[in-house]
Amino acid sequence: MRKVSWQGVYPAVTTKFHEDGSLDIPGFIRNVVAQADAGIDGIVIGGSLGESSTLTHEDRLALLHASLEQLGDRIDIILNIAEGSTRAACALASKAEAAGAHGLMLLPPMMYKPTDQEVADFFAAVAESTTLPIMLYNNPVDYKIEVTLDILDQLQGHANIQAIKESTRDISNVTRLRNRFGQRYKILCGVDTIAMEELVMGADGWVAGLVDAFPAETVAIYRLTKVGRLDEARAIYRWFMPILELDIDPQLVQNIKLAEVMTGLGTEHVRAPRAKLTGARRAEVIKILEDGLAKRPTLPEYLHLEVTA
Repeated sequence: MRKVSWQGVYPAVTTKFHEDGSLDIPGFIRNVVAQADAGIDGIVIGGSLGESSTLTHEDRLALLHASLEQLGDRIDIILNIAEGSTRAACALASKAEAAGAHGLMLLPPMMYKPTDQEVADFFAAVAESTTLPIMLYNNPVDYKIEVTLDILDQLQGHANIQAIKESTRDISNVTRLRNRFGQRYKILCGVDTIAMEELVMGADGWVAGLVDAFPAETVAIYRLTKVGRLDEARAIYRWFMPILELDIDPQLVQNIKLAEVMTGLGTEHVRAPRAKLTGARRAEVIKILEDGLAKRPTLPEYLHLEVTA
């Protein structure tokens, strides 16, 4: 079994659809291969940016199978679990393990505001249902449930709970996690607009969004930051920031899919109830992307840079 490093750039990949809403597996693979060629370290399938709420278990497994077949020997293939019941979450974890997934990302229970103990029990039950390594997703801004330090303390005995996707939008939480747990949990920033800051403060990786359209720039920022070439990383990051802000928007899926179209890496097709951007907002996003593309920086050589744990 491939050992997941939980280090580096892990795109939260968009799910590619045909116009009728059916899965576009070839389009999905074209995008992921382009990202792998740019140096990403893994992918997260079926996350929020992957339109998780519209995907069936069969959809997720189809995307997983295709990813493993094409890239399973090159990058970590992680399947997201976002379920409303413990039973359904454990069932999907078992299916993912049987299908060959390298690891899981796990959200707290959906569509119900659980107590902290219920969150801890949910995570523990899923961890006990599989041998796969797990990254917990902490996003209280969007999901109204915080994975607190005390919850994480309860879970330390579950060896396969190995990482945290840190999306509180509070950079200091990286330091709180390190102070409380040392290196027990890997930390991956889940918010594009504070990624470099969290990497400087000790995060191990970046679960990125705009990487789906700009893979080389994203990986370059990560690697340059981690080897201490901060001036070069900062210059790219400053150029990137107006585009990265498209990630912290209710229509981030549509924004990023439009960015993929403009960089030749995808289509705009989404599943209802989402709809393509229109009107003034569409024009605004296009302007942001056109301005960025017009000034797209020349990147230093970065693929050879080795980031140590």
